[in-house]
Amino acid sequence: MSTFVVHEPAAVDLLPDRRRLALRLALVAAVLAALTFAVTSLPGLAEVRARLADASPGWLAAAALLQVVSCLAFVAAFRGVFCRRLPWRLSYEVGMAAQGTNVLLPSGGAGGLALAAWALRKTGMPTERLARRTVAFYVLTSSVNFFTAVIAGVALALTGGALLWTAGPAFAAALVICAVLALPRIASRPREGRLGRVLGALGAGIGDAVRLARSRNPLILAGAIGFMVFDLLALGAAFAALGALPPLGVLALAYVLGQLGGLIPLPGGVGGADGGLIAALALYGTPLGTAAAAVLAYRAFQLGLPALLGALAVMRLPRVLEDAPDVGALCEPRVAAAAA
Repeated sequence: MSTFVVHEPAAVDLLPDRRRLALRLALVAAVLAALTFAVTSLPGLAEVRARLADASPGWLAAAALLQVVSCLAFVAAFRGVFCRRLPWRLSYEVGMAAQGTNVLLPSGGAGGLALAAWALRKTGMPTERLARRTVAFYVLTSSVNFFTAVIAGVALALTGGALLWTAGPAFAAALVICAVLALPRIASRPREGRLGRVLGALGAGIGDAVRLARSRNPLILAGAIGFMVFDLLALGAAFAALGALPPLGVLALAYVLGQLGGLIPLPGGVGGADGGLIAALALYGTPLGTAAAAVLAYRAFQLGLPALLGALAVMRLPRVLEDAPDVGALCEPRVAAAAA
């Protein structure tokens, strides 16, 4: 069966030393400071400043707490997908380091999973399992967003929303879901070369994702759903802090569409994710000043907390990997016994 190869030098580059890590943290802090300076100083943003000044501290604290729960849900889904026998400490450190890497490294989200694959490979997880489960994890966590787009788009269309901006995204998300589910059948056809190997690995990973979803493992389902839902609730708490919570359907659909801006390879998606989310909220009727203020408050937690917790996890990761058990024997005992 075709597999991905985890290349050691490229993967090692994803694990920065303390100096590089400090520089990355300083970069994220500088970007956030620049945004703060722009909001507090530039003309034309008086409404945003006024709304942030009047924000409720209690709701902002709730947004921070919800963001931490979202990070922990990511860790739970990570453990459930890659191996239910992983020690919780190893799952936390690798999962949190992956989230921090996505903020600290301008990789459009790919750096975190690459770092996680490298770390698990160091602990003895077979490369074939790593390739399948990496794809499965990405599919399972991303599918929650697509299903949310379908449900929210259809609900808004049925309640009188403009079909282009409600049913349109729902239809596009449904097409993506169908295409992903059809990919294993397409990939099963024999093909030569690099494309054949990539399609084979993708098909195997999607097949694993479908089997894991059908297994109804509460760790996987609750983790994958909670990772998005608690992040969305953190955005809602930021709006509640301003006393201007949009309808749930509008908030959910704008959230999903706004996440597309995070695919731009910028540190933490700063600029792309912010602008995309604000534009999507404004498109669905949220006042621009309110949307900008809420998104800026939300992004401070969405970037700052994973960056801080992830940086601490990255610094601890070498020691954690040294003390980790043989993951290959834990997760695939029959294969390990046969090899022995």
